[in-house]
Amino acid sequence: MADYQTVGSRIGARAAEIDAGLRAHMSKVYATMSTGMLITAAAAWAIAGLATTTDPSAAYTTAEGGIAAFREGQYLTGLGYAIYASPLRWVIMLAPLAVLFLGMGPVMRNSSAAGARVFFYGFATLIGLSLSSIFLVYTAFSITQTFLITAIAFAGLSLWGYTTKKDLSGWGTFLMMGLIGLIVAMIVNLVLGAFFGIASPALMFAISAIGVLIFAGLTAYDTQNIKSEYVAHAHHGDADWLEKSGVFGALSLYLNFLNMFQFLLMFMGQQE
Repeated sequence: MADYQTVGSRIGARAAEIDAGLRAHMSKVYATMSTGMLITAAAAWAIAGLATTTDPSAAYTTAEGGIAAFREGQYLTGLGYAIYASPLRWVIMLAPLAVLFLGMGPVMRNSSAAGARVFFYGFATLIGLSLSSIFLVYTAFSITQTFLITAIAFAGLSLWGYTTKKDLSGWGTFLMMGLIGLIVAMIVNLVLGAFFGIASPALMFAISAIGVLIFAGLTAYDTQNIKSEYVAHAHHGDADWLEKSGVFGALSLYLNFLNMFQFLLMFMGQQE
């Protein structure tokens, strides 16, 4: 009888240890994600948010090819002007995608936890530079308002994903299929607008709404997945793997937040 009690006591102690470790792990995940968001906001603000103008109609001129070339001191800082008034803007716009799709695999396989964190923060900086264009399109009030709404929604969805007893693993395939369909629809609408001048506002509204729903679902799904991965691997005591896994979990949540924010901004944001 005493042996059973001893075994039960050890199992209970181990479960309590894993539970405490999980809470610490999730705290690190959210802290890493929040740091990434702050870096993104700072980078975007440094390009466009610091500049001011009293005449929005004078903030741009139409350049060759119909691309808006923004004047220094009007919506853009000097660095921002150097980027948006040159072909460098395309590098800034496409660099985050290149880094994400080409760099993420090697970093996950070969880097340490510290290396993975550097990769994440560098990626967050590139996203901030690319995201700076929202200050050229939307009012500061609508950007702030949409950010707060996104933050509240994200917190609720992530909390639900962490606490629910419902198994969300079956959502993964469905959400990824929805995401692929969403990307295809965005490309089609972009091509129709760029080459035929018939982009559909109704389709764009539908894309925005569906995008919000998809990334809302991914927020809950990824949160539960981060939790499940920790519990599954905590027994092995692989601290470095868990640390690196936490960084990429933070990256997943960061991307969900960012995309949900952008899709909400597309149909909630007030343009300049």
